[in-house]
Amino acid sequence: MLRDPSGQVATFTRETRLAQLSTFNLQLVTCNLQPFQEIRMTKKILSLLIVLWLTLGALGCVALQTVTPTALPPVTAEPVTPIPPATVGSAQPTSTPGAPIVVAHPDDPIAALESQVEAVYAAVGDAVVNISVTSLGYDFFMNAIPQEGTGSGFSYDNAGHIVTNYHVVENANDIQVTFADGVTIPATVVGSDPANDLAVIKVDPDKHALSPVSLGDSGTLRVGQFVVAIGNPFGLEQTVTFGVISSLGRVISSPEGGRFIGEAIQTDAAINPGNSGGPLLDLGGRVIGVNAQIVSPSRANAGIGFAIPVNTVRRVVPELIANGHYAHPWMGVELFDLSRWAKALQQAGEEVPDEGLLILSVVPGSPADEVGLRGGQRRITVGNARDFPAGGDVITALNGEKLSNWSDLNIYLELHTRVGDTIQVTVLREGEELTLPLTLIEQPQ
Repeated sequence: MLRDPSGQVATFTRETRLAQLSTFNLQLVTCNLQPFQEIRMTKKILSLLIVLWLTLGALGCVALQTVTPTALPPVTAEPVTPIPPATVGSAQPTSTPGAPIVVAHPDDPIAALESQVEAVYAAVGDAVVNISVTSLGYDFFMNAIPQEGTGSGFSYDNAGHIVTNYHVVENANDIQVTFADGVTIPATVVGSDPANDLAVIKVDPDKHALSPVSLGDSGTLRVGQFVVAIGNPFGLEQTVTFGVISSLGRVISSPEGGRFIGEAIQTDAAINPGNSGGPLLDLGGRVIGVNAQIVSPSRANAGIGFAIPVNTVRRVVPELIANGHYAHPWMGVELFDLSRWAKALQQAGEEVPDEGLLILSVVPGSPADEVGLRGGQRRITVGNARDFPAGGDVITALNGEKLSNWSDLNIYLELHTRVGDTIQVTVLREGEELTLPLTLIEQPQ
């Protein structure tokens, strides 16, 4: 647990589409970028820019994109003619990425790039689905009101499992999956992990042919690589967008309050409400991320999106299919982030470092309790906070990795440890540094 967590990057409400067509058209207008100022340039300058673009556009590159569920005015999309299905490989995701798609245009790099994007869609389009969800909300008088939302997902295997975001199917009473050929069949939730914003739903594989994706390796990505996103923004099925990986290793907030998702991929590929849960692909047609969030004051695409890395999918999804949930490692402590409040505590007479995690309390019988970690030993007043539990151990490192704040600890445990691992916990206790071995157990449900 954490008191005073840092602010979230984006909100986590499902995209709805309940309004009239006029509202949808108005929303599309508000999502347009401001016109750029015209710039006159000579043919020579234009030629130089084209050369620069071709230099940056190495065709074998991998790229990422992201999508965010943010609260938007209700929108209703016009019917879209289903895109004819494309041929996709049927191999289930494995630890070894599938063979990349290669298109040869040695004399025309721009044509080669275009053909590569087209080939990615042709290979993966059938694997991407539109997810329609109905849930029950309640008005002021507690009358049940059906609410509808949409998102995206992709076929994971031939058994009918589909990967999407947790926030897309959260509290769903009914789930319908529409494939690229327009066929719609029901689905049920197999497992979900709010902390990583991932969920697995399942359709009957006998009711529709499935086209599982190939999974890439997010550990090999590079900033600047090209990426392709396929999804259903505003309910517009099978929409393809293109961009680059803007940054790697981002930290984004989880739908589960007080937790964080590490190693997120930042992309400028256009993503909007409805893209959530869809794949971010490299130019080889391999999934490298799951579109999840955007940062935008208008709650529509502003060129800053985030995707959950595919290596997190590799780690979490098999457990969701097998067990219905993911086993998160747990220490059993309630922590206070010192990064913002160290000075206030120091002014109150407490000897605490400028960074680290102050243990407020220890759960009885937990791993932390068994190794002797200490929570607050006395009560003090800090600012307007009375009875603040002070005097506990301050966690400064795990396995020698320095921790500055809560997100550091959360992400380290998620990415580098599993239930049953023994970690070395470094703490400051009354000015003395101690290192204690602690064996992680599964976080209680």
